Amino acid sequence: MPRKKKLINNSDLPDHEIEAIARCIYPDILELFESEEGQKAFAEWKAQKEREEKSNEQK
Repeated sequence: MPRKKKLINNSDLPDHEIEAIARCIYPDILELFESEEGQKAFAEWKAQKEREEKSNEQK
């Protein structure tokens, strides 16, 4: 059986509170990324990041 990966928590919040928040917002995040609007926004963000990386490499 694979072990659960231990996440690094650098905040003042306890792990159980972070996990509770994540469980609450996960369905909304999933719905956004599965939607056409979310996929378009992600593609635009990704293209912008790639342009920024190319710009930084040229310097």
